[in-house]
Amino acid sequence: QAQLVESGGGLVQAGGSLRLSCVASGRTFSFNAMGWFRQAPGKEREFVAAISWSGGSTRYLDPVKGRFTISRDNAKNTVYLQMNSLKPEDTGVYSCAGDAITLRPGLPGSESQYAYWGQGTQVTVSS
Repeated sequence: QAQLVESGGGLVQAGGSLRLSCVASGRTFSFNAMGWFRQAPGKEREFVAAISWSGGSTRYLDPVKGRFTISRDNAKNTVYLQMNSLKPEDTGVYSCAGDAITLRPGLPGSESQYAYWGQGTQVTVSS
């Protein structure tokens, strides 16, 4: 049974930083793209970032470009999201996800393309 577990969320002041981690178990995700999504209170879940299975390609939501960095360590079956210059509008539950398709030639940006999900970690940015 594949499992994704996020950690690293918390309360931070605007302008601060957090590093989220997502550890996979039950199967390897070394050949699957991985993504991060977030859901703010009262809003739908939205795509934040994705990284290809090799780590060679990344994709970001426009508002987080230049502030967030997604990376992965396949030896540790772990994906990271480094978040800098955080803003109150970054507040939400952040979830990592694993691509449904192995060795996809592109980067999945929609929820329907991901088959594996973590429970999420809360990120709260105060103004």
